[in-house]
Amino acid sequence: ESHADDLRAEVADREGSEALVEAVKSDYREADLPPADRAMLDFATKLTRRPWTMTESAVEELRRHGFDDAAIHEVVQVTALFNYYTRLADGLGVEPEPEWTRE
Repeated sequence: ESHADDLRAEVADREGSEALVEAVKSDYREADLPPADRAMLDFATKLTRRPWTMTESAVEELRRHGFDDAAIHEVVQVTALFNYYTRLADGLGVEPEPEWTRE
């Protein structure tokens, strides 16, 4: 839910922002996203679920959507870090933090 809150903050000024957040939480492929955002999420999902299948064509797909080398590097770094943190927490049996309310 904390990631959903981050997305809410990013799209707060957009019409239908809550519907977008819910769609992304449910299945980003069904959300009304710009093509570049969808390409980025497709790339991150592939890197997460099937990293051994990554090829130069996956990187080229991001370039076709306007990502430069620095942005591609950032997508890979963020995806890798979140995968690392999740596996670290799962491997150590870390329980999710309890819900909290922002004041």
